[in-house]
Amino acid sequence: MQRKHFLGTLGTLFAGSLLPARAATEPEPERKILFPPWLKPGALIGITSPAGTIREEELKPALLQLEAWGFRARIGSSIGKKDFTLGGTDAERCADLQAMLDDPALGAILCARGGYGSVRIVDRLDFKAFRRHPKWIIGFSDITVLHSHIHRQCGVATIHSKMCNSFPDDWEKAEPIQRDTILSIRDALTGQKMRYTAPPSAANCAGTADGQLVGGNLKMLETLAGTPSDIETKGKILFVEDTGEYAYSIDRAFENLRRSGKLEKLAGLIVGGFRLKPDDPGEEFGRGVADIVLEKTTGKSYPVCFDFPVGHQRANFALRCGQRHRLTVTESGSTLTDLS
Repeated sequence: MQRKHFLGTLGTLFAGSLLPARAATEPEPERKILFPPWLKPGALIGITSPAGTIREEELKPALLQLEAWGFRARIGSSIGKKDFTLGGTDAERCADLQAMLDDPALGAILCARGGYGSVRIVDRLDFKAFRRHPKWIIGFSDITVLHSHIHRQCGVATIHSKMCNSFPDDWEKAEPIQRDTILSIRDALTGQKMRYTAPPSAANCAGTADGQLVGGNLKMLETLAGTPSDIETKGKILFVEDTGEYAYSIDRAFENLRRSGKLEKLAGLIVGGFRLKPDDPGEEFGRGVADIVLEKTTGKSYPVCFDFPVGHQRANFALRCGQRHRLTVTESGSTLTDLS
């Protein structure tokens, strides 16, 4: 199968005209993933900020919504702390998250926001108690560090989703997509069957694949390469998203995935939201995200889905990392369904 160069053509191509059929990838032996208990009314959720700083008053919309769902919240000691852009010093952020990892009373840990900082503390964390009493870790962006580390080192499922700073101030005035994505957090926490759809894309590569879902922020995955938190992708469905990067930086990150073998034996690839910086005048890279992805996956047999509703955008649904899913890509669009 020959992939095309999509530069400058994606906006005019018929959405189903470039969908080569692809067979399901042969299943790889999968590591067993442990699922924390589903949350029930009265469950206690800890709120911490292992990355950027956030004020306690900014948590109010999230606290109100958690209460409306029947949950209780415990605000961690890192909330309101500030060490320049970080939510307190490394020691303070680490101590807060460690206390929550160790606390068997918590059913979940909701990260307040992303930004930067989780990678500075992940090697200081002790996951022994967490392995004995696993709980749902919730967040995205910088929190990709925790998702990847926990999947690799603990074999425990986590939830990639919006965080406290994304809850709408006024629920009644929020757009439907805002409400739906926030409600997907509740559904993911309570064990509801999850199903997502994505529109047709001229860049899609059709096919069906089953596998555990892994991934997150592309640049964070690149940062974790070669570390104890490095992501494992063989036989899995990988999803990626990013924001605020130049096109060449996205290309570099995909080259990292390619050269490290992470694109070689995937079950499927999901490309979420990508908001790129405009190229500097005279420094144009000349390739978009679709061009980059299709170039790096030339000759691969697995399905590829573009424009999936995950990333730094309003359409950012909760995904249970580590859970087995089925990805189906056709001319009429794509679906991702959990196989619980």
